[in-house]
Amino acid sequence: MRKREKMKKIMILGASILQLPAIEKALAMGLKVVAVDMNSEAIGMKLPGVIPEVVSTIDIPAVVAVAKKHNVDGVMTLASDMPMRSVAAVAKELNLVGITDDTALKATNKAVMRQTLQEAGVPVPKFFKVSSKDEYDVAVSNFTVPFIVKPADNSGSRGIFKIADLTCKECIEDAYNYSRQYSRNGDVIVEEYMSGPEVSVETLAVDGECHVIQITDKITTGAPHFVEMGHTQPTRLPGDIPAKIAEVAKAANKAIGITNGPSHTEIIVTNDGPKIVELGARLGGDCITTHLVPLSTGVNMVECCIKIALGETPDIKAKYNKGSAIRYFHQHAGVVTEIEGISIAEAILGVQQVSIVHGVGETITEIDSSTARMGFVIAQGNDADDAERICESARNTICCVVE
Repeated sequence: MRKREKMKKIMILGASILQLPAIEKALAMGLKVVAVDMNSEAIGMKLPGVIPEVVSTIDIPAVVAVAKKHNVDGVMTLASDMPMRSVAAVAKELNLVGITDDTALKATNKAVMRQTLQEAGVPVPKFFKVSSKDEYDVAVSNFTVPFIVKPADNSGSRGIFKIADLTCKECIEDAYNYSRQYSRNGDVIVEEYMSGPEVSVETLAVDGECHVIQITDKITTGAPHFVEMGHTQPTRLPGDIPAKIAEVAKAANKAIGITNGPSHTEIIVTNDGPKIVELGARLGGDCITTHLVPLSTGVNMVECCIKIALGETPDIKAKYNKGSAIRYFHQHAGVVTEIEGISIAEAILGVQQVSIVHGVGETITEIDSSTARMGFVIAQGNDADDAERICESARNTICCVVE
Protein backbone atom coordinates (compact mmCIF):
# COMPACT_ATOMS: atom_id res chain seq x y z
CA MET A 1 0.00 0.00 0.00
CA ARG A 2 1.28 3.46 -0.91
CA LYS A 3 2.17 5.54 2.12
CA ARG A 4 0.14 8.75 2.37
CA GLU A 5 2.25 11.88 2.06
CA LYS A 6 2.40 14.09 5.12
CA MET A 7 0.11 17.12 4.91
CA LYS A 8 2.34 20.18 4.81
CA LYS A 9 1.96 22.87 7.42
CA ILE A 10 2.44 26.59 6.80
CA MET A 11 2.61 29.30 9.46
CA ILE A 12 1.10 32.64 8.48
CA LEU A 13 2.04 35.63 10.62
CA GLY A 14 -1.02 37.81 11.08
CA ALA A 15 -4.67 36.79 10.90
CA SER A 16 -6.40 40.09 10.19
CA ILE A 17 -8.32 40.95 7.03
CA LEU A 18 -4.93 41.70 5.38
CA GLN A 19 -3.74 38.11 5.84
CA LEU A 20 -7.10 36.46 5.14
CA PRO A 21 -6.43 35.78 1.42
CA ALA A 22 -3.27 33.84 2.32
CA ILE A 23 -5.02 31.83 5.03
CA GLU A 24 -7.96 31.00 2.77
CA LYS A 25 -5.72 30.06 -0.18
CA ALA A 26 -3.51 27.82 1.98
CA LEU A 27 -6.59 26.01 3.31
CA ALA A 28 -7.94 25.62 -0.25
CA MET A 29 -4.57 24.10 -1.24
CA GLY A 30 -5.11 21.40 1.38
CA LEU A 31 -2.47 22.69 3.78
CA LYS A 32 -2.55 22.82 7.54
CA VAL A 33 -2.48 26.47 8.57
CA VAL A 34 -1.01 27.84 11.80
CA ALA A 35 -2.24 31.43 12.13
CA VAL A 36 -0.34 33.67 14.54
CA ASP A 37 -1.88 36.89 15.86
CA MET A 38 -1.96 38.67 19.21
CA ASN A 39 -5.71 39.23 18.70
CA SER A 40 -7.61 36.05 19.50
CA GLU A 41 -10.66 37.55 17.77
CA ALA A 42 -8.85 38.18 14.46
CA ILE A 43 -10.97 37.00 11.55
CA GLY A 44 -8.42 34.47 10.29
CA MET A 45 -8.17 32.74 13.67
CA LYS A 46 -11.77 31.62 13.47
CA LEU A 47 -11.74 29.89 10.07
CA PRO A 48 -12.47 26.14 10.20
CA GLY A 49 -9.25 24.16 9.99
CA VAL A 50 -6.99 26.96 11.21
CA ILE A 51 -4.68 26.26 14.15
CA PRO A 52 -4.74 29.54 16.12
CA GLU A 53 -1.77 30.75 18.16
CA VAL A 54 -2.32 33.93 20.17
CA VAL A 55 1.16 35.46 19.99
CA SER A 56 2.41 38.84 18.81
CA THR A 57 3.86 38.54 15.30
CA ILE A 58 6.82 40.74 16.33
CA ASP A 59 7.69 38.67 19.43
CA ILE A 60 10.47 36.79 17.68
CA PRO A 61 11.29 34.19 20.41
CA ALA A 62 7.60 33.38 20.87
CA VAL A 63 7.00 33.06 17.12
CA VAL A 64 10.02 30.77 16.73
CA ALA A 65 8.74 28.65 19.62
CA VAL A 66 5.35 28.27 17.92
CA ALA A 67 7.05 27.29 14.65
CA LYS A 68 9.09 24.60 16.43
CA LYS A 69 6.06 23.39 18.36
CA HIS A 70 4.18 22.71 15.14
CA ASN A 71 7.26 21.80 13.08
CA VAL A 72 6.04 23.96 10.21
CA ASP A 73 7.16 23.44 6.61
CA GLY A 74 6.94 27.10 5.62
CA VAL A 75 6.45 30.59 7.02
CA MET A 76 5.15 33.80 5.46
CA THR A 77 3.26 37.02 5.98
CA LEU A 78 1.26 38.83 3.36
CA ALA A 79 1.09 42.63 3.34
CA SER A 80 2.75 43.85 6.52
CA ASP A 81 6.36 44.82 7.22
CA MET A 82 6.12 44.34 10.98
CA PRO A 83 6.44 40.50 11.06
CA MET A 84 9.30 40.32 8.53
CA ARG A 85 12.04 39.85 11.13
CA SER A 86 10.02 37.06 12.71
CA VAL A 87 9.67 35.40 9.29
CA ALA A 88 13.45 35.57 8.87
CA ALA A 89 14.08 34.14 12.34
CA VAL A 90 11.77 31.16 11.75
CA ALA A 91 13.30 30.47 8.33
CA LYS A 92 16.77 30.47 9.92
CA GLU A 93 15.90 28.33 12.95
CA LEU A 94 13.96 25.69 10.98
CA ASN A 95 16.07 25.85 7.80
CA LEU A 96 13.11 26.95 5.66
CA VAL A 97 12.91 28.98 2.47
CA GLY A 98 12.73 32.67 3.33
CA ILE A 99 14.60 35.91 3.80
CA THR A 100 17.66 36.26 6.02
CA ASP A 101 17.93 38.41 9.15
CA ASP A 102 20.08 40.84 7.15
CA THR A 103 17.48 41.15 4.38
CA ALA A 104 14.68 41.59 6.91
CA LEU A 105 16.53 44.51 8.49
CA LYS A 106 17.28 46.11 5.12
CA ALA A 107 13.66 45.72 4.02
CA THR A 108 12.04 47.14 7.18
CA ASN A 109 14.35 49.93 8.33
CA LYS A 110 14.14 52.73 5.77
CA ALA A 111 17.46 54.26 6.83
CA VAL A 112 19.36 50.98 6.43
CA MET A 113 17.46 50.33 3.18
CA ARG A 114 18.42 53.75 1.76
CA GLN A 115 22.09 53.26 2.71
CA THR A 116 22.19 49.74 1.22
CA LEU A 117 20.61 50.85 -2.06
CA GLN A 118 22.85 53.89 -2.32
CA GLU A 119 25.99 51.78 -1.81
CA ALA A 120 24.78 49.37 -4.52
CA GLY A 121 24.26 52.20 -7.01
CA VAL A 122 20.47 51.91 -7.00
CA PRO A 123 18.89 55.37 -7.48
CA VAL A 124 17.44 56.82 -4.27
CA PRO A 125 16.59 60.36 -3.12
CA LYS A 126 19.01 62.46 -1.06
CA PHE A 127 18.37 61.53 2.59
CA PHE A 128 19.48 61.84 6.21
CA LYS A 129 18.68 59.52 9.12
CA VAL A 130 18.23 61.42 12.38
CA SER A 131 17.96 60.12 15.93
CA SER A 132 17.41 63.38 17.80
CA LYS A 133 15.91 66.83 17.38
CA ASP A 134 19.42 68.35 17.11
CA GLU A 135 20.32 65.97 14.28
CA TYR A 136 16.97 66.74 12.67
CA ASP A 137 17.66 70.49 12.70
CA VAL A 138 21.06 69.91 11.04
CA ALA A 139 19.49 67.66 8.38
CA VAL A 140 16.77 70.21 7.62
CA SER A 141 19.43 72.87 7.01
CA ASN A 142 20.70 70.75 4.09
CA PHE A 143 17.41 70.99 2.17
CA THR A 144 15.48 73.52 0.21
CA VAL A 145 11.72 73.00 0.08
CA PRO A 146 9.89 70.83 -0.49
CA PHE A 147 11.23 67.82 1.44
CA ILE A 148 9.76 64.80 3.22
CA VAL A 149 9.92 63.74 6.87
CA LYS A 150 8.92 60.16 7.75
CA PRO A 151 9.54 57.42 10.33
CA ALA A 152 12.46 55.09 9.67
CA ASP A 153 10.47 51.92 10.35
CA ASN A 154 6.76 52.04 9.65
CA SER A 155 4.39 51.46 6.74
CA GLY A 156 0.86 52.20 5.52
CA SER A 157 1.65 55.91 4.92
CA ARG A 158 1.89 56.44 8.69
CA GLY A 159 3.88 59.41 9.90
CA ILE A 160 4.72 60.93 6.50
CA PHE A 161 4.82 64.73 6.29
CA LYS A 162 5.79 67.15 3.52
CA ILE A 163 7.50 70.42 4.42
CA ALA A 164 6.80 73.22 1.94
CA ASP A 165 7.85 76.34 3.88
CA LEU A 166 11.20 76.72 5.65
CA THR A 167 10.02 79.88 7.40
CA CYS A 168 7.30 77.93 9.24
CA LYS A 169 9.33 76.75 12.25
CA GLU A 170 6.20 75.34 13.86
CA CYS A 171 5.49 73.18 10.79
CA ILE A 172 9.04 71.85 10.77
CA GLU A 173 8.87 70.95 14.47
CA ASP A 174 5.40 69.43 14.11
CA ALA A 175 6.64 67.26 11.23
CA TYR A 176 9.43 65.84 13.40
CA ASN A 177 7.12 65.11 16.33
CA TYR A 178 4.45 63.64 14.03
CA SER A 179 6.88 61.29 12.28
CA ARG A 180 8.73 60.33 15.45
CA GLN A 181 5.56 59.16 17.19
CA TYR A 182 5.10 56.58 14.40
CA SER A 183 8.72 55.40 14.53
CA ARG A 184 9.20 52.24 16.57
CA ASN A 185 12.90 52.89 17.16
CA GLY A 186 12.66 56.70 17.34
CA ASP A 187 14.63 57.34 14.15
CA VAL A 188 13.30 59.65 11.46
CA ILE A 189 14.24 60.09 7.79
CA VAL A 190 14.53 63.52 6.18
CA GLU A 191 14.68 63.18 2.41
CA GLU A 192 14.39 64.94 -0.92
CA TYR A 193 10.85 65.36 -2.22
CA MET A 194 10.58 63.45 -5.49
CA SER A 195 8.18 64.71 -8.12
CA GLY A 196 6.71 62.51 -10.85
CA PRO A 197 4.41 59.56 -11.49
CA GLU A 198 4.43 56.96 -8.71
CA VAL A 199 4.25 53.23 -9.32
CA SER A 200 4.78 50.01 -7.44
CA VAL A 201 6.46 46.92 -8.84
CA GLU A 202 5.14 43.50 -7.84
CA THR A 203 7.86 40.85 -8.10
CA LEU A 204 8.58 37.24 -7.23
CA ALA A 205 12.11 35.92 -6.79
CA VAL A 206 12.67 32.23 -7.50
CA ASP A 207 16.09 30.64 -6.91
CA GLY A 208 17.85 33.99 -7.07
CA GLU A 209 16.09 35.36 -10.17
CA CYS A 210 13.72 38.31 -9.73
CA HIS A 211 10.63 38.23 -11.98
CA VAL A 212 8.50 41.35 -12.49
CA ILE A 213 4.88 40.21 -12.45
CA GLN A 214 3.17 43.60 -12.78
CA ILE A 215 3.72 47.37 -12.53
CA THR A 216 0.99 49.38 -10.80
CA ASP A 217 0.12 53.06 -11.32
CA LYS A 218 -0.72 54.88 -8.05
CA ILE A 219 -2.91 57.78 -6.99
CA THR A 220 -2.29 59.41 -3.59
CA THR A 221 -3.83 62.19 -1.55
CA GLY A 222 -0.65 64.18 -2.11
CA ALA A 223 0.74 66.43 0.61
CA PRO A 224 0.98 66.30 3.48
CA HIS A 225 0.41 62.55 4.10
CA PHE A 226 0.50 60.87 0.66
CA VAL A 227 -2.07 58.18 1.46
CA GLU A 228 -2.80 55.90 -1.49
CA MET A 229 -6.29 56.41 -2.94
CA GLY A 230 -6.16 54.21 -6.02
CA HIS A 231 -4.15 51.73 -8.06
CA THR A 232 -4.40 50.72 -11.72
CA GLN A 233 -2.78 47.86 -13.65
CA PRO A 234 -0.89 47.61 -15.90
CA THR A 235 1.04 50.87 -15.85
CA ARG A 236 0.20 53.30 -18.63
CA LEU A 237 3.58 55.06 -18.58
CA PRO A 238 4.88 55.37 -22.15
CA GLY A 239 7.86 54.11 -24.12
CA ASP A 240 10.77 52.49 -22.35
CA ILE A 241 9.84 53.85 -18.91
CA PRO A 242 8.28 50.54 -17.69
CA ALA A 243 11.47 48.70 -18.70
CA LYS A 244 13.59 51.20 -16.76
CA ILE A 245 11.29 50.83 -13.74
CA ALA A 246 11.63 47.04 -13.90
CA GLU A 247 15.42 47.34 -14.11
CA VAL A 248 15.60 49.55 -11.00
CA ALA A 249 13.25 47.23 -9.06
CA LYS A 250 15.35 44.18 -9.90
CA ALA A 251 18.54 45.98 -8.87
CA ALA A 252 16.91 46.96 -5.56
CA ASN A 253 15.83 43.37 -4.88
CA LYS A 254 19.37 42.15 -5.53
CA ALA A 255 20.86 44.81 -3.24
CA ILE A 256 18.46 43.97 -0.40
CA GLY A 257 19.17 40.26 -0.85
CA ILE A 258 15.78 38.80 -1.79
CA THR A 259 16.49 35.46 -3.50
CA ASN A 260 13.21 33.61 -2.87
CA GLY A 261 9.85 35.24 -2.29
CA PRO A 262 7.91 38.41 -3.06
CA SER A 263 8.67 42.09 -3.00
CA HIS A 264 6.62 45.26 -3.36
CA THR A 265 8.81 48.13 -4.56
CA GLU A 266 7.54 51.71 -4.66
CA ILE A 267 9.16 53.97 -7.24
CA ILE A 268 8.75 57.57 -8.40
CA VAL A 269 9.70 58.39 -11.98
CA THR A 270 11.59 61.69 -11.61
CA ASN A 271 13.14 63.86 -14.31
CA ASP A 272 16.37 61.98 -13.52
CA GLY A 273 14.70 58.60 -13.99
CA PRO A 274 13.07 56.07 -11.61
CA LYS A 275 14.11 56.33 -7.95
CA ILE A 276 13.20 54.01 -5.07
CA VAL A 277 10.72 55.25 -2.46
CA GLU A 278 10.92 52.03 -0.47
CA LEU A 279 10.85 48.25 -0.81
CA GLY A 280 8.99 45.61 1.19
CA ALA A 281 10.06 41.95 1.16
CA ARG A 282 6.44 40.87 1.07
CA LEU A 283 3.34 41.16 -1.10
CA GLY A 284 1.82 44.59 -1.62
CA GLY A 285 -1.26 45.60 0.35
CA ASP A 286 -4.30 47.59 -0.75
CA CYS A 287 -5.56 44.50 -2.63
CA ILE A 288 -2.79 45.03 -5.20
CA THR A 289 -1.39 41.51 -5.16
CA THR A 290 -4.39 39.66 -3.75
CA HIS A 291 -6.91 41.05 -6.25
CA LEU A 292 -5.49 43.37 -8.92
CA VAL A 293 -2.62 41.19 -10.13
CA PRO A 294 -4.81 38.07 -10.63
CA LEU A 295 -7.41 40.22 -12.42
CA SER A 296 -4.86 41.79 -14.78
CA THR A 297 -2.47 38.85 -15.36
CA GLY A 298 -4.09 35.64 -14.11
CA VAL A 299 -1.09 35.08 -11.80
CA ASN A 300 -2.12 34.15 -8.27
CA MET A 301 0.70 35.77 -6.30
CA VAL A 302 -0.62 34.53 -2.95
CA GLU A 303 -0.49 30.92 -4.12
CA CYS A 304 2.96 31.53 -5.60
CA CYS A 305 4.23 32.86 -2.26
CA ILE A 306 2.84 29.88 -0.39
CA LYS A 307 4.57 27.50 -2.79
CA ILE A 308 7.86 29.38 -2.59
CA ALA A 309 7.70 29.27 1.23
CA LEU A 310 7.19 25.50 1.05
CA GLY A 311 10.12 25.03 -1.31
CA GLU A 312 7.86 24.27 -4.29
CA THR A 313 7.92 25.73 -7.82
CA PRO A 314 5.33 28.50 -8.38
CA ASP A 315 3.45 29.18 -11.62
CA ILE A 316 4.46 32.77 -12.42
CA LYS A 317 3.48 32.82 -16.10
CA ALA A 318 0.87 35.43 -17.11
CA LYS A 319 -2.37 33.91 -18.43
CA TYR A 320 -3.74 37.07 -20.06
CA ASN A 321 -3.26 40.83 -20.26
CA LYS A 322 -6.25 42.74 -18.91
CA GLY A 323 -6.78 45.83 -16.77
CA SER A 324 -7.68 46.12 -13.09
CA ALA A 325 -8.22 49.00 -10.69
CA ILE A 326 -9.10 49.87 -7.11
CA ARG A 327 -10.45 53.23 -5.97
CA TYR A 328 -11.02 54.35 -2.37
CA PHE A 329 -13.97 56.53 -1.34
CA HIS A 330 -13.50 60.25 -0.82
CA GLN A 331 -14.39 61.28 2.74
CA HIS A 332 -14.22 63.91 5.45
CA ALA A 333 -14.22 63.66 9.25
CA GLY A 334 -17.50 62.91 11.01
CA VAL A 335 -20.02 60.15 11.69
CA VAL A 336 -21.20 57.96 8.81
CA THR A 337 -25.01 58.24 8.83
CA GLU A 338 -25.94 56.71 5.48
CA ILE A 339 -24.46 54.73 2.57
CA GLU A 340 -26.52 54.32 -0.60
CA GLY A 341 -25.96 52.83 -4.04
CA ILE A 342 -23.88 49.78 -3.16
CA SER A 343 -26.13 47.28 -4.95
CA ILE A 344 -26.26 49.51 -8.04
CA ALA A 345 -22.46 49.78 -8.07
CA GLU A 346 -22.06 46.01 -7.65
CA ALA A 347 -24.30 45.43 -10.68
CA ILE A 348 -22.04 47.43 -13.04
CA LEU A 349 -20.35 45.11 -15.53
CA GLY A 350 -16.71 44.64 -14.56
CA VAL A 351 -17.11 45.51 -10.87
CA GLN A 352 -15.56 42.72 -8.83
CA GLN A 353 -16.01 43.96 -5.27
CA VAL A 354 -17.40 46.80 -3.18
CA SER A 355 -16.15 46.87 0.41
CA ILE A 356 -17.12 49.09 3.33
CA VAL A 357 -14.40 49.23 5.98
CA HIS A 358 -15.99 51.88 8.22
CA GLY A 359 -19.79 51.75 7.99
CA VAL A 360 -22.92 53.48 9.25
CA GLY A 361 -22.61 54.66 12.84
CA GLU A 362 -18.82 54.77 12.83
CA THR A 363 -16.77 57.90 13.35
CA ILE A 364 -14.22 58.49 10.60
CA THR A 365 -11.36 60.97 10.22
CA GLU A 366 -9.76 62.79 7.34
CA ILE A 367 -7.56 60.44 5.31
CA ASP A 368 -4.22 60.72 7.12
CA SER A 369 -3.25 57.02 6.89
CA SER A 370 -4.34 53.90 5.02
CA THR A 371 -6.35 52.64 8.00
CA ALA A 372 -8.56 55.75 7.92
CA ARG A 373 -10.08 54.95 4.51
CA MET A 374 -13.76 54.01 4.72
CA GLY A 375 -14.18 51.80 1.66
CA PHE A 376 -13.24 50.87 -1.89
CA VAL A 377 -14.31 49.46 -5.26
CA ILE A 378 -12.37 46.93 -7.37
CA ALA A 379 -12.96 46.45 -11.12
CA GLN A 380 -11.61 44.51 -14.09
CA GLY A 381 -11.59 45.79 -17.65
CA ASN A 382 -10.21 45.01 -21.09
CA ASP A 383 -7.27 47.29 -20.34
CA ALA A 384 -6.18 49.78 -17.66
CA ASP A 385 -8.29 52.64 -19.04
CA ASP A 386 -11.40 50.45 -19.13
CA ALA A 387 -10.83 49.19 -15.58
CA GLU A 388 -10.34 52.74 -14.29
CA ARG A 389 -13.52 53.95 -16.00
CA ILE A 390 -15.59 51.11 -14.53
CA CYS A 391 -14.08 51.54 -11.07
CA GLU A 392 -14.64 55.28 -10.89
CA SER A 393 -18.17 54.97 -12.29
CA ALA A 394 -19.02 52.50 -9.52
CA ARG A 395 -17.42 54.65 -6.83
CA ASN A 396 -19.34 57.71 -8.02
CA THR A 397 -22.59 55.69 -7.81
CA ILE A 398 -22.15 55.22 -4.08
CA CYS A 399 -23.30 58.07 -1.84
CA CYS A 400 -21.84 58.26 1.67
CA VAL A 401 -23.40 60.76 4.05
CA VAL A 402 -20.99 61.92 6.79
CA GLU A 403 -22.15 64.40 9.42
